[in-house]
Amino acid sequence: MKKIRCSWCEGSSEYIKYHDEEWGIPVHDDRKHFEFLILEGAQAGLSWSTILKRRDGYRNAFAGFDVRIVADFDQKMIDRLLLDPGIIRNKLKVHAAVNNAQQFLIVQEEFGSYDTYIWLFVNNQPIVNKWKTMNDIPATTTESDNLSKDLKKRGFKFVGSTIMYAHMQACGLVNDHITDCFRYREIAGER
Repeated sequence: MKKIRCSWCEGSSEYIKYHDEEWGIPVHDDRKHFEFLILEGAQAGLSWSTILKRRDGYRNAFAGFDVRIVADFDQKMIDRLLLDPGIIRNKLKVHAAVNNAQQFLIVQEEFGSYDTYIWLFVNNQPIVNKWKTMNDIPATTTESDNLSKDLKKRGFKFVGSTIMYAHMQACGLVNDHITDCFRYREIAGER
């Protein structure tokens, strides 16, 4: 019997693997949060498949998503990144990634971890939605609006509400698998 999945992942083995193994699983690791912050910001205006295909390129270019190293990237390193075909060579997005690394460290210092900070926006509990179809899923929510506003106030870039909602979905702060999807119950802890 064929597994029922969220329709957005059908047709691409990369998408299916990402959907089945990562998307929506609660993340509590700062390196993984930083990775998705960079990738979601890079995705703005592009398809997620474009970014998934370059994920290894981003991992190499951004020091394995080590926030401390990225925060210290100087203009010479940024210039090198802008020549790297393994990533999206958008000047604003590359500068934002370095800036966001610096802001990320400040959040870690203030809250003990970025994970502690971001999970506050969902009261430390994943929001389990009950969407029947992909069309039911919103692009933003009150929680993503609040997170986006707070990040912008802290100096982060490329963190609009739509980007942050995608981040919340990817990192499991919300379970937006449709209810018929086999991953919905697994992630919600239902058997």
